[in-house]
Amino acid sequence: MTNQAAQSAEPVPAADAEVTSEAILSRILTSLDDDKAEDVVQIDLRGVSSIGDYMVIVSGRSSRQVVSIAEKLVDRLKEAFGIYSKIEGKEGGDWVLIDTGDVVVHVFRPEVREFYQLEKMWQPAGTA
Repeated sequence: MTNQAAQSAEPVPAADAEVTSEAILSRILTSLDDDKAEDVVQIDLRGVSSIGDYMVIVSGRSSRQVVSIAEKLVDRLKEAFGIYSKIEGKEGGDWVLIDTGDVVVHVFRPEVREFYQLEKMWQPAGTA
């Protein structure tokens, strides 16, 4: 592999532009839609928590789809922004956590999501 080819294989963020949490969120939502994630819930954490600006909670129909959604999302964020996300829980496929720094994504199997009910814990009071 030539040096130029090796350099082009590395993800490069857009010309010195700082990537915003809104741009990351937008790419995440597009990726989830592309992969047929279900019941997408987006929670604004700005001013509420220091863990990130947004949390996204979604379901996949099976363990295989949960893992696939998570892997593709991590790959797309790396390609689009050069973000190397932390990923946990991929081995089991029941609940996968992807931490981009600004946006935290939880991908669940429906039964596991229903059990933990993260939406109820993080959504503002009075929202259903």
